[in-house]
Amino acid sequence: MENGKCSTFHSFSILNFPFSIPEVPLIHHSTYRRSPLLPGSHLETIVPTVFRRVDGVDYERERIDLPDGDFLDLDWLDGGHRRLVLLTHGLEGDTGRQYVRGMAKIFHQKKWDVLAWNCRSCSGEMNRAQRMYHHGDIADIGEVIAHALHTKDYGTVVLSGFSMGANISMKFLGVHGREVPEPVRAAVVFSAPTDLRAGAEILDRPENFIYYRRFLFYLKQKIVVKNQQYPGVIDLENFKKIKVWRDFDEYFSAPLNGFRDAADFYEKSSPQNFMAGIAVPTLLVQALNDPILPPVCYPKDLCEKHPHLYLEMPRHGGHVGFWHPGKEFAWSERRAVEFVEGKI
Repeated sequence: MENGKCSTFHSFSILNFPFSIPEVPLIHHSTYRRSPLLPGSHLETIVPTVFRRVDGVDYERERIDLPDGDFLDLDWLDGGHRRLVLLTHGLEGDTGRQYVRGMAKIFHQKKWDVLAWNCRSCSGEMNRAQRMYHHGDIADIGEVIAHALHTKDYGTVVLSGFSMGANISMKFLGVHGREVPEPVRAAVVFSAPTDLRAGAEILDRPENFIYYRRFLFYLKQKIVVKNQQYPGVIDLENFKKIKVWRDFDEYFSAPLNGFRDAADFYEKSSPQNFMAGIAVPTLLVQALNDPILPPVCYPKDLCEKHPHLYLEMPRHGGHVGFWHPGKEFAWSERRAVEFVEGKI
């Protein structure tokens, strides 16, 4: 290890690949190869969501209260280990999503405790506060980490996040830098829309209609419920003004969460504005064919110069995909274990 950058070669024993590659901040030769059954980024993205099932993950749920009177629902796999992986789901996801359950299962098999947490409004019950959750909210993940360290004796904590959860994890690490709790030692994140303005614009493309409509459908349902909780705070007539994704952020995401407007929300929530401060080994995996990641979300220049940021860019994988039908674990799950256990 020289100047924080590993210059040696390592073997992919967990992945059962017969060769080694150099572990450097910009990983040019990813080991992921897509399934011939999933030819194309949209199939790689959608098929795991619809068809993958992860059995044998039996969470124990805990509810914690937050300083503002709200709550979070946490799902544990507690094996009494001193190592913890903290999992953060994506936009309109939850701890039951296949990508969360798969990561939980593989780490638990490797003798880690697992804490998968649900963002506000995502656990099956609407949260109490006027606000909900968003890509740049790092206070809640901070509360979850503090709760885990206060209640259990963990010597090592690793963060893993997916899409929005990847953003939250990296922004948390970047903002707090060397001041993160001492047990937090590494992170592995996938498919992060690190620039929210550009991420909103790419959702407007005709070929991404299915993602745009899905996100908007579920978020609008929550906005309606929030309006019932706080009558008059939200103007539902603004639904009619939504023509592009930025409109939703302008009329709903920003005001609900205390931002001046969409531009203010994008600037203060995009992890790319904070990632330079990350002070623990962090692997960011961005598939080059991800249908909803624009070019700016592949921060090659930053990662080439950063002592702790590792950027891996498989040619394929889709958005939070990386799965071969019939396989118990996705490549992303095996890759996460391989990276983490090589760094701590």
